[in-house]
Amino acid sequence: MIIPMPTSCPPESNRPHASAAVLAELDAGLRADSAAISPKFLYDALGSRLFEAICELPEYYPTRTEASIFARHGHEMARAIGPGATLIDLGAGNCAKAASLFPLLHPIQYVAIDISADFLREAIERLQQRFSHIEMTGLGLDFSSALELPGIVRQEKRLFFYPGSSIGNFTPAQAGAFLRRARAQCDNDGGLLIGIDLVKDSATLEAAYDDALGVTAAFNLNLLRHVNHLAGADFDVRQWRHRGRYNSAESRIEMHLEAREPLRVRWHGGAREFAAGQRIHTENSYKYRESAAVGLLEQSGFQATRVWTDPAGWFAVIHARAIAS
Repeated sequence: MIIPMPTSCPPESNRPHASAAVLAELDAGLRADSAAISPKFLYDALGSRLFEAICELPEYYPTRTEASIFARHGHEMARAIGPGATLIDLGAGNCAKAASLFPLLHPIQYVAIDISADFLREAIERLQQRFSHIEMTGLGLDFSSALELPGIVRQEKRLFFYPGSSIGNFTPAQAGAFLRRARAQCDNDGGLLIGIDLVKDSATLEAAYDDALGVTAAFNLNLLRHVNHLAGADFDVRQWRHRGRYNSAESRIEMHLEAREPLRVRWHGGAREFAAGQRIHTENSYKYRESAAVGLLEQSGFQATRVWTDPAGWFAVIHARAIAS
């Protein structure tokens, strides 16, 4: 049940710190019949560090599997791409994945984009000390619904780098729209280097998103703390638990936060009662078959030139060129 809130201002500690657009997005998601919060809100400074920890877990195969593909086939990727690119790192985080490719790709400019601007600033400062010969720019942007690059980004040979199967956070339709926006931001000499998680057994998938140490649970629960800050909400993380499961019909992992008990949550402009067991949907991670991944790129304006996978066929890295318009 949605409960209207009084118009009086909340206490200073509970006042929102987000723009009107972000507040409206959070409000709409929390009011929906099936409550949902976008996964982009997982990545405040603490969330970004927790995700770094997730990538070190034995259950979380995507990071190490993708890294093994880059290590084994990096020189082939460099030959396919060629030197002198404008390397645009989408969801850059700590920039480590892109930095590992600098000695092979020799980019002229590196543009790191991430929603967590503070975390990104620290990463860029560290990276600039190691690679002072590469022009670097950090952009604190939410590119999930719009992608407009400023004039500081070189137009020539733009290569969008989107590793980690982050494309899986979008539905296939949303992924296609996102990729078309990326295509519109590059000329015919542009391209894409993307990591995509492939379909595999459900036990492996579910363990990767519900690890034994509970790091993924902390990552998911931290979203509530972030929403408290952004929207002046009063979520108590102790009243919620993490859930991660594989939906085979949709070919996706789903992450939810589940109420442990009946409770009421307030935020700037609204409130809601949750029954015990009621959930907030926080993330999807779609898994693709290789042919479907290549097809998605082609429908979005990119022609796959090479596909590299690990020996088990768990993960794919694809290089694609912009289809001439």
